[in-house]
Amino acid sequence: MVPIRVRWFPRWRAPAAVAAGAVPALAFPAPALWWFAYVALVPWMLLLRSAPTGRRAALEGWLGGAAFIVAVHHWLLPSLHVFLVPLAALLGLLWIPWALLVRELLGGIPAAGRTGAALVLVPAGWLLSELARSWQGLGGPWGLLGASQWQVSPALRLASVGGVWLVSLLVVAANCALVLLVAVPGARVPAVAGVTGCAVLTGVVWLWVPRPEVSAGLRVAVVQPGLVADGPDSAERRFAAGERLTRALSGQPVDLVVWGESSVGGDLAARPDLAGRLTSLSSQVGAPLLVNVDARGSDSPGIRKSAVLIGPEGPIGERYDKMRLVPFGEYIPARALLGWATSVGKAAGEDRVPGDTPVVMNLPGRPDGRPGVRLGPLVCFESAFPDMSRHLVRDGAALLVAQSATSSFQDSWAPAQHASLAALRAAETGRPMVHATLTGVSEVHGPSGERIGPALPTSASTSQVYEVPLARGTTLYVRFGDWPVAAALAALAAYCAAEGTRALRRPAAAPTSPRARTARG
Repeated sequence: MVPIRVRWFPRWRAPAAVAAGAVPALAFPAPALWWFAYVALVPWMLLLRSAPTGRRAALEGWLGGAAFIVAVHHWLLPSLHVFLVPLAALLGLLWIPWALLVRELLGGIPAAGRTGAALVLVPAGWLLSELARSWQGLGGPWGLLGASQWQVSPALRLASVGGVWLVSLLVVAANCALVLLVAVPGARVPAVAGVTGCAVLTGVVWLWVPRPEVSAGLRVAVVQPGLVADGPDSAERRFAAGERLTRALSGQPVDLVVWGESSVGGDLAARPDLAGRLTSLSSQVGAPLLVNVDARGSDSPGIRKSAVLIGPEGPIGERYDKMRLVPFGEYIPARALLGWATSVGKAAGEDRVPGDTPVVMNLPGRPDGRPGVRLGPLVCFESAFPDMSRHLVRDGAALLVAQSATSSFQDSWAPAQHASLAALRAAETGRPMVHATLTGVSEVHGPSGERIGPALPTSASTSQVYEVPLARGTTLYVRFGDWPVAAALAALAAYCAAEGTRALRRPAAAPTSPRARTARG
């Protein structure tokens, strides 16, 4: 009888994996320790490379990935409650391939070739997990590691070349090189070469990639009414607060006034009184208003969130209906199966209706003879998706506007995290972006991702006029799209093909001959 071997692992490894996976969240707002992102993965990777088996590495990758999701999205707890835990457990599975790559390429004493491959494939494996969870149904691209660099000018320049994806790749590559320096003394040369390569690439981009060519300017007013107590008339009180703050802009030269998400609580066709108040405001201020209607439409079934441009004569052009809805916040995926989430948190009681096409709006020409400007609206969650802003700019948008509302998470990291995304979308596309919210944080970023004027904090109830520089030209990211993702997938595919070929060529083990039977047995 063959004895069964039971392999025991130190009890500290599982808690260590959870802690190591959660730590990178400190690089994101509100702590915003951007520099920490370049070392934050080192403890987790050191743990994974020392895993005694592939199964153990997969477990620790899953635990760390789930902890990362909880740490970055912990502000969802008031809405999702206990449902956040199984959701994080599901998304944590996406880090298993990366964990196996870390153990395979960085474990033991890797040869020079394997070390060089690790500096490419480990970042590519991380990007694979980011790409998979960026699907809208899994929560979208919130908390991408590259997004932690939203206030770092060289990183924003990299984003103009390859989007947030390129920034993520280089941040993970820096962590990988540090692991080699710390744990593999013989790999110091390729590790230093990897760090040097990242620095040289950043320098080349900084020095030689053209910057957006600033042309004219636009005076944009952001109206942030602030917190309004919940109640049956909260939508009307919020509208009145926005109306009062907008009216105070009269007499100032303004080209556009932007209200936040859900700033209008009634359908304008069914509520001519609201439409009349908005057209009157536009006339008083001397500029169009971009508002956001969150209501059941009179011309279509269901509730939509729509960006509507209002002028002195009424609505201008086509409205934009939000296309990508927030899972559980605005609809329940597979409601028949997961509808119970409404009983344990603040999940959507009724599914919102998504729009089906992006819209570029035409801002009318200005009284001083300056031509009109084309603007691309996004609603809340959509500013997290690089492809949406890129699509709008390719369609001719000169100004990006995101209308948002994060009052449900007012005292958490969420408002600062959301506002920071505007810097990345601006840098990626070479177009300025206005992030206007109901309750803060509201921000404006120029075409290189730099902040324009003051941010409006969550404590503010105010309006602010910004001098927004417009720009010409096309960034490499707008032109070529998500090429770092394609390159990472190609590298992983080549590695898998090489490993598969090597396995096929490996000679099979010779079968063992049965023991000869003798007369004695």
